Amino acid sequence: MRKTERYQVEEANSLWHIYKTVPFWKVVKNFAVIQIARYTPWLSVKNWLYRTFLRMEVGDKTAFALMVMLDIMFPEKIAVGKNTVIGYNTTILAHEYLIKEYRLGRVAIGDDVMIGANTTILPGVTIGDGAIVSAGTLVHQDVPPGVFAGGNPMKVIYTKEEMDKRNQQDPFFQ
Repeated sequence: MRKTERYQVEEANSLWHIYKTVPFWKVVKNFAVIQIARYTPWLSVKNWLYRTFLRMEVGDKTAFALMVMLDIMFPEKIAVGKNTVIGYNTTILAHEYLIKEYRLGRVAIGDDVMIGANTTILPGVTIGDGAIVSAGTLVHQDVPPGVFAGGNPMKVIYTKEEMDKRNQQDPFFQ
């Protein structure tokens, strides 16, 4: 189960309450910073923008590929460890607006993680150190350290032990 805080709303769906949950000008600023970073070819500049203007935790040597879309409302709830790769066009969400409620959840991505292109990471998820998430995955639950996971719905394809064994047998993985 994802770790999210739930907030009930009355009358209209929760998206109609958006600016009661997050200030309008914060969203405008975040949108501008995220759009600039999505197209910036310099990884160090992206990381600086995310740390400085979005108050995200971003580890050294982490790489956000072209077109990565971060949560526009609550990017400060996203933490990415060191030496991690976030693949092309990946979306990382820290909020979800539903009919009768909205939910907020911290997203924690560990060190040395590989996230494949076009992946969507939902709020309240932790991805452990050394994990690999295949392209096009919907990450709707925690990913244990060192595993290879993928699919929609996401499932563990190889455990850490199976990955270690594979790496020892195949020189390609070394």
